[in-house]
Amino acid sequence: ATVLIFCLLFGRLAGIQSAGIPYPVFAFAGVAPWFFFSSTVTSCSNSLIGSSNLITKVYFPRLIIPTAALIAGLVDFMIALSFMSGFLIYYNIYPTLNIIVLPFLILLTGVFTLGCGILTSALTVKFRDIQHILPFFLQLMMFITPIIYPTTLLTSSWRQAAYLNPLTGIIDGYRSVLFGRPLRLSSLLVSAFLTSFVLIVGVWYFRK
Repeated sequence: ATVLIFCLLFGRLAGIQSAGIPYPVFAFAGVAPWFFFSSTVTSCSNSLIGSSNLITKVYFPRLIIPTAALIAGLVDFMIALSFMSGFLIYYNIYPTLNIIVLPFLILLTGVFTLGCGILTSALTVKFRDIQHILPFFLQLMMFITPIIYPTTLLTSSWRQAAYLNPLTGIIDGYRSVLFGRPLRLSSLLVSAFLTSFVLIVGVWYFRK
């Protein structure tokens, strides 16, 4: 709620245009997946250290620990999406057939979040300062991801650079699906490719 209120106030004060969509629902469509990502990655990064006593006493696949943090965050995310449906009804916004892509977007968000969470959890075990640096990195990442502004505000060169962040294509996808806008398949494919890469690197480093 705090993040959403901040985004709404910041957007209004800065006079940010929301591509013809009421700004509250536009901002919420970006805040919901972002909060799921940031909170889950933070939980995953501390999960191995927090479960150190269990890890040293019982053998089980260690990947279960960060995955459990992801599942807990996914429940909150689904609740946030249910609130989103209320926003859409209030503003008389009705999705089109694009809504069938929503499960794929949720899966893509979860896979990218899991990849980042697995990587940061392994890095935190070796470099304990990661748990102090990560919150600042996530705050910076929040502003370079089009959460409170549309990608159309960026110049062509900056927009291409922004799509190197998988969350950019994912959040654009949520807005396209929820608001009945055309899907940008190219950005989704880039996000899917980068998400797969992050997951593979995360699992490799975790096992190593």
